[in-house]
Amino acid sequence: MDSAVRLHELFMQLVRAGGMLQPESAIPGQPVSMSQAFALHELDTDTPLSQRELGERLRLEKSSVSRMAAEMERKGLLVRERDPVNRRIYRLRLTDRGRAMHREMGAAFHDSYVRWVDAMTPAEREALLIGLAAFVRVMREQPAAWAHPPRV
Repeated sequence: MDSAVRLHELFMQLVRAGGMLQPESAIPGQPVSMSQAFALHELDTDTPLSQRELGERLRLEKSSVSRMAAEMERKGLLVRERDPVNRRIYRLRLTDRGRAMHREMGAAFHDSYVRWVDAMTPAEREALLIGLAAFVRVMREQPAAWAHPPRV
């Protein structure tokens, strides 16, 4: 089996083993999708982001970010506020509930990562860190056909 086929199989296994195929949410035990979880992470700063900025960071289309922000606002995770300088722009700010959810999810993920990494040999850990970093670098340099940049 060639490396590309094996890598594809491993990524499929990674998604399944991580429980990311849950029908009700992509984050097991949490009422958020994978995109919303990443948005929580990006928005957990002191400076609110515009919807455009969030879309660029997550590589999502403008309409997808707008729908996601509206859904997260309905869940009480963020507020959308008009930019005081440019009223056409929404700034997204996490609520206390959104920040708490991000902290809880971050802690749960961290605990899992620690457990998984501790179960690996030092050589496996080092190989994973080197290989995964290289793979992410190449993916950024040569995006997949389906991973087009956002139209903002």
